[in-house]
Amino acid sequence: MTKPTPVAPAPHLALPAIELATADGARCRIAQQGAHVLSWTPAGGSERLFLSAKADFAAGAAIRGGIPVIFPQFSGEGPLPKHGFARTAQWKFERSEQLEDGAAAAHFSLTQEQATHALWPHPFAATLSVRLSGDRLAVTLGVRNTGAKSFTFTAALHTYLRVSDIALVQVMGLDGLQYRDTADGGALRTEGLGAVEISGEVDRIYLNAPRSLTLREQGGDLHVLSDGFSDAVVWNPGAVKGAALSDLEAGGYARFLCIESASIGKPVKLAAGAHWTGAQTLVAH
Repeated sequence: MTKPTPVAPAPHLALPAIELATADGARCRIAQQGAHVLSWTPAGGSERLFLSAKADFAAGAAIRGGIPVIFPQFSGEGPLPKHGFARTAQWKFERSEQLEDGAAAAHFSLTQEQATHALWPHPFAATLSVRLSGDRLAVTLGVRNTGAKSFTFTAALHTYLRVSDIALVQVMGLDGLQYRDTADGGALRTEGLGAVEISGEVDRIYLNAPRSLTLREQGGDLHVLSDGFSDAVVWNPGAVKGAALSDLEAGGYARFLCIESASIGKPVKLAAGAHWTGAQTLVAH
């Protein structure tokens, strides 16, 4: 086991963070606030996550970009503030480690506190693990019900994937799936066959999504592998709504696409003492 490696904040990044690195050159940075992955560079490659140049790094603020952890509520799917509290909470950094296979990992935890209890009165213990190796970044969210009564929640890993031009990307693997079109009032639609291209605002919750999706662009494919999550979200605000986001730079909408492993359509129900795990692995080619 190795000691954590604190990263000195850059001028635009005031939050303390942990940096992981492997011998083959892969790197990632994780903020303790939100257990939020801010950056990922696979071995021999370039940055694959989008982080807004105008992101707010103040304590308690949601960060535009990277991989926000959404728990215990996705978006407005319930009475809590949008996307719940996990993405702005101060997680406990547990440890980092270099693994025998050459991978590096970091582990964080979050438990019920007075502030979260006021919003969501259910005892819980959550964990977030990040595993970095070669061309892969795996993020695993775990939730345990530590109380005496069951509860339900929705969750997602709200991943901002960096792209060169949103108009040129395709998403593969969504053929024929039903989706809730949030950009059109939640209307239930069915995806056609073939690649999904992005034109204007896209805000879709694909129900019962496959475990493997592919983001395709000129620079190469990026695979999004999911385990334990039932759904997938594809989101981009488009030019009009993108311009209205105060923490997104001009034209920033064209440089990312969110593909998120999620459990939304059928909320997760945890009995007392039960545990749930959802994982997302990004593979760059």
